[in-house]
Amino acid sequence: MLEELDIENLAVIEKACIRFQNAFHVFTGETGAGKSILIHGIQAVLGQRVSRDWVRTGCDRAVITALFTHLSEEVMQMLSERGISCEEQQITMTREIRADGGSIGRINGRTASVSALKEIGILLISIHGQHDNQILLNPENHLQILDEFGGNPLFLEEYQKSFRELQNVAKELGRRKKKEQERRQKAVILQKQIQEIGALHLKPGEEEELENALIQAENAERIVSALSGSAFLLDMEQEDSAAEQVRSALMRLQEIEDVYPETGEIPARLQSCLIELKDIAQDLQGRSESIVLDEAELLRIRQRYQAINQAKKQFFCDFEELLRMYETAKKEIQNLQEDTERISALETRKAELLETVTEKANALSEYRTRTAQEFSRQVAGELQFLDMPDVILSVQQEKGKLTVHGRDSVIFLISANKGEEPKPISKIASGGELSRIMLALKSVIAGNVPTLIFDEIDTGVSGRAAQKIGIKLREVSRDKQVLCVTHLSQIAVMADTQYLIEKHTEQERTVTQVHLLDFEGRIQEIARIMGGENPSALMLENAREELEKIVQKG
Repeated sequence: MLEELDIENLAVIEKACIRFQNAFHVFTGETGAGKSILIHGIQAVLGQRVSRDWVRTGCDRAVITALFTHLSEEVMQMLSERGISCEEQQITMTREIRADGGSIGRINGRTASVSALKEIGILLISIHGQHDNQILLNPENHLQILDEFGGNPLFLEEYQKSFRELQNVAKELGRRKKKEQERRQKAVILQKQIQEIGALHLKPGEEEELENALIQAENAERIVSALSGSAFLLDMEQEDSAAEQVRSALMRLQEIEDVYPETGEIPARLQSCLIELKDIAQDLQGRSESIVLDEAELLRIRQRYQAINQAKKQFFCDFEELLRMYETAKKEIQNLQEDTERISALETRKAELLETVTEKANALSEYRTRTAQEFSRQVAGELQFLDMPDVILSVQQEKGKLTVHGRDSVIFLISANKGEEPKPISKIASGGELSRIMLALKSVIAGNVPTLIFDEIDTGVSGRAAQKIGIKLREVSRDKQVLCVTHLSQIAVMADTQYLIEKHTEQERTVTQVHLLDFEGRIQEIARIMGGENPSALMLENAREELEKIVQKG
């Protein structure tokens, strides 16, 4: 619960420290005294949007600190997940608003983001502001209210889990199908590459081999002539051959060995040359004889070489790139085939999920139908207590297309007067009826939030209806901590604790102060609410009687 609220330099409140109990508290005071500023301060601590205009004029910052005690297990778990320690099940939440427009949040003195304040704050306090009745006027909010009343989020959570998976599958399927035409066009190009390049059955290094073979085939006659001619000149049995010349020189030197031994090793060297020349001549002759002058082979080589060159021109690349293009095309066409298979699998999965989502949507709708019956019964019961004895409340539930919230649209219908057909709340409910409907909703939907705050829940009501609202708030406070800003004595008198919000002028500046009223102070304030300033003795006596009756009842 909220145990203490400390405010410094928030608008006209220079300094205030308010302590609370687990009871029914009311704030009263003249219009414009600053009652709603307290609510703004609490909202700031809970992570709501703030304005630099909230900082008291002349100050550089406003600071609001709230102490919460008796924390629930859910809050303790959230704090633990965020690494925030809390001793004795209590925490302080602080919001500092700077005059330059910035703000800082803290939990137990540790800097915290606004989102952290919000996430934790929503488990601590539920605030009904002056304009929250407008929520009822928008049918789009009715479904959320009904689900919140149901208290079992599993139906919606299970549905949304499958629905979001369906959305993701549908999104991926749409993305892939959107590229289908592009993929088909690319497949045609790739197939052409695979067919035309694949038909050549290319091998690495083949182009160089063909070039060499073509050169030799086209010059076969010249090559044969050169080889055989060279062999003939080197070692043919004729007097002009190189081998014969070397042989003659060797014989001449051998003739003078006995008279001129200085020739040394030259004869041996010539003998070696003679052997080498004969070997070379035989090699050249063998090469010459191995070359076949085959016109058909030349034509084949030429056609193969031309086919490769044609492919290079067609695909604007060299031979090596042609080989890579073929391998890349095979991989890409495989990927495209896998895309087609993926689309087929996605279509199957989408159909399966659509069936699952539809089943879960129907189960959610049935749950909401059951919830709506109990919701209508309980809220109508609360409204009858709140001086709307002839009220009829029903929930109009219609099925439509699947959305993240299910397939239901919900509108609350109400008839406040006997004999009238229930109609949408937005069309017939008055301001006072909206206030009572909202209080009835808060009464049945409060859930595990320990503190409820009502900022002028009494708008548009008076007399017996106001008294019933006061009784209801007191009843709710026996289970929850209740804080209420009110202008009605029928509500103020029902409170366990009453604070007076009062403003006055100090040194030509407006200052708002918060006073905890004792019993006599409450008599004075309630009498003022009843009859205005300077209440009569009769008003004071009436206020005393009303307070004493409540005190006696306990």
